[in-house]
Amino acid sequence: MQYPHSELVLNSEGHVYHLAISPDQIAKNVILVGDQDRVNLVASFFDTIEHQSQHREFVCTTGTYNGKKISALSTGIGTDNIDITINELDALFNIDLEKRVDKIEHTSLNLVRIGTCGILQENVALHSYILSTYAFGLDNVAHYYEIEFSEAEIALNNEINKQIPLPSPIKTYITKASDELTCKLRSDITVEGITVTSSGFYGPQGRQLRLKNRTSELNDKLTAFEFHGHRITNFEMESSALFSLGRALGHQCSTICLGIANRPKMEFSKGYKKEMLDLIQYVLDRI
Repeated sequence: MQYPHSELVLNSEGHVYHLAISPDQIAKNVILVGDQDRVNLVASFFDTIEHQSQHREFVCTTGTYNGKKISALSTGIGTDNIDITINELDALFNIDLEKRVDKIEHTSLNLVRIGTCGILQENVALHSYILSTYAFGLDNVAHYYEIEFSEAEIALNNEINKQIPLPSPIKTYITKASDELTCKLRSDITVEGITVTSSGFYGPQGRQLRLKNRTSELNDKLTAFEFHGHRITNFEMESSALFSLGRALGHQCSTICLGIANRPKMEFSKGYKKEMLDLIQYVLDRI
């Protein structure tokens, strides 16, 4: 099957449309960050720099760290941007962009998201490293694709919905992180648990300013959830789409976040640049 120009969209240079990069400018090991400025923080650890580019919110730097080729790529905020990022990263490696057909040999990528998050457990300190075991999606992105979920994922999703009634239009899903990457990132200083991926920062995460929301009791219910040793540790806005789309396309995906807000204690970090740099080096040393 040849992909039409309207479906596989390339720019005038033949690069994927949004990321605006070519296959030789990206590594198989990719650090994904939401914040454009965080790309430079990741790249500050590189021994060499081979490529730098920016198009819209998608900033990319590719270089080497301890002899390994790594890319740092910003996605912007939200699962809609992850939909773009994952599809275009996959196309760079698994579609012949000139012939517009799938390559015969599949390439699997290692995609690690380094982000910030809100903590949902009172006993987890600010600036903790939160390693996602699963991502619980409130965003709907995975429902647009033919994605198979395991029996364990379906059971866990059903149990969360049983214990935590959500507004009726919300259809949730849950996806497990890559076992391979989780093992590499796990240590005695990481906190593991289910990450909730919301479709917004305010109402979808239980915040209320002038507009009354329908989720005022959501956080307490998320904090109290427990099922066969699983608990919900944090809120963020990207991982459900990363895990579900990435795995369906044959890639290894994981998320580790710096906790900068403790929602039960109503605390927010007064500054976390040093802690973020420490987390970045922690990840680079393990992937």
